[in-house]
Amino acid sequence: MSVAPNEPGRPATATTTARATRPARHFHRLAWLAVALALGVIVFGAFVRLSDAGLSCPDWPTCYGQAAWPTAVDEVGDHAATAIRPVDTSKAWREQLHRMIAGALGVLVLTLALLAVRKRPHGTAQVLAASALVAIGIPLYMRDQHVAASVLAILAEATLLFAAWRWSNSDLARVATLTLAVIIFQALLGMWTVTWLLKPVVVMGHLLGGLLTFSLLVWMAWRATNVPIRLAEASRIRQLLVLGLVLLGIQIAFGGWTSANYAALACATDFPKCVGQWWPPTDFSEGFVLWHGIGADYEGGRLGGAARIAIQMTHRIMALVVFVYLLGLAAKLLRTPGMRGWASLLGLLTLAQVGLGIANVKLALPLWTAVGHNAGATLLLFVLVSLLARLRSPEA
Repeated sequence: MSVAPNEPGRPATATTTARATRPARHFHRLAWLAVALALGVIVFGAFVRLSDAGLSCPDWPTCYGQAAWPTAVDEVGDHAATAIRPVDTSKAWREQLHRMIAGALGVLVLTLALLAVRKRPHGTAQVLAASALVAIGIPLYMRDQHVAASVLAILAEATLLFAAWRWSNSDLARVATLTLAVIIFQALLGMWTVTWLLKPVVVMGHLLGGLLTFSLLVWMAWRATNVPIRLAEASRIRQLLVLGLVLLGIQIAFGGWTSANYAALACATDFPKCVGQWWPPTDFSEGFVLWHGIGADYEGGRLGGAARIAIQMTHRIMALVVFVYLLGLAAKLLRTPGMRGWASLLGLLTLAQVGLGIANVKLALPLWTAVGHNAGATLLLFVLVSLLARLRSPEA
């Protein structure tokens, strides 16, 4: 990457180099806008999923062949998607609007990537080429040329990943390109969620992909804003934060698996017991089979009661582990000078998240608590990733 020239006869200084690798002027503002939009996509996506509207547009990327959504049944006619699901105009708008918001986020992430790589040799061309491959693949997919569309998507992802591997992150080129690669794969997962009829492993992957996109955007936004928190024990706290992030990620995956298999009420409305027992009959071997083949309709779930109970009990046990760890981390931060605000926020969000999880069971999964539970997990991610992005040692 080129460095802005200094005055004749003088070597380039650290200040000059920093100026050359600094993101574009309004990059941080666009990054924060993307963070807000990603949060909206995640929460609205949870609303769509939990209101049983995930298959209300059985085709992709259109909705019963329309760019928007049908407002009346007679608008659809004999479109092929009606063989998968009858038209439900009260739900179709939710799924298609979610796709539109996600598409807007994709455009914003593409803009961030182009801004970040603008000074890299051939950086703009590589990002645009990958995006063009994806754009060409969409109409091919709609014409049932699935193999050709898949090949183009793989080539696009390979282009972005190779570029990110080659570039450093001094100007956020690497993380911006990785985020674009993730969001393209996330779009594929969204497509497979519909076309593979809510297959649990795809639904769970779609949730994790959305939260990974959100986390990368949060990290990028803080780095671009450049407001570090300098602490003497920053290295030790970062290690604790990474472990907390890993535990929270595992618990989110279990939560996604619970939701995708409709196991949230496997224990009826009992808590802390399950169907009146501390440890009811479980079937872990069936409950955690990731791949059951393609073709089955998974709406409403297909597992037996013992398998769903196994999933629910695993989610509860892991929730206890994460609850204890994050409260301990909050207590550690509370004793660290200058970290009281973040510590309080982490502690309150942890308590609220557990409370919402219990309310989901005791109140038989009302929509508002279920959506709030998804939002709570996202906000916990925000706190942990924010601290990881901002913490620095005094000498750094």
